[in-house]
Amino acid sequence: MTFITFEGIEGSGKTTQIKLLMAWLQTRTERALLTREPGGTAIGEQVRAILLNPDNTEMTPEAEILLFSAARAQIVREVIRPRLEEGWIVICDRFADSTLAYQGYGHGLPLDDLLQITEFATGGLWPDLTIYLDLDVETGLRRKAATPEEWNRMEAQAIDFHKRVRAGYLALAKQNPDRWLVIDADQPVEAIQAQIRARVEGLLG
Repeated sequence: MTFITFEGIEGSGKTTQIKLLMAWLQTRTERALLTREPGGTAIGEQVRAILLNPDNTEMTPEAEILLFSAARAQIVREVIRPRLEEGWIVICDRFADSTLAYQGYGHGLPLDDLLQITEFATGGLWPDLTIYLDLDVETGLRRKAATPEEWNRMEAQAIDFHKRVRAGYLALAKQNPDRWLVIDADQPVEAIQAQIRARVEGLLG
């Protein structure tokens, strides 16, 4: 069983790289699953709609973390753990590290509290590998603005917020280098994918 997560600021190219990795994995095994956070379950998708709705400007960071954690608790127990126990490779677009980066470093909520909530929500589940696509904030938001139909409440935060999130991700990766693969996302798509596949191949043996 192998659990791989993707993280990155807005516009870092996660979706493209995840799709490419899944297509490659599916040539090797039928037991690979792609899911996302928040979402991935009927309940999680309803929570996602609330979290990302640009109209919900009054949402507090505390409410935000609890909603994210509710969706996370559901997907871990309904989808991720059952597949891992059956020997599947599970890839998740965002996971618990997003909470530490966005609500912790971004909003300034206490990391110890967030870790405690996250441990409860996940039952102590953490990825085997976290792939972080690193990009400067201005470039990422400029890329994201090119698809305004996808613009959401999180992306509408002030640029300083996104800079704190990026710094948070880099700090988390430095604390746990064995789990994290940090890739410069300002490279050609094929070059990024080659680095991802090399690391995943090593993980899968």
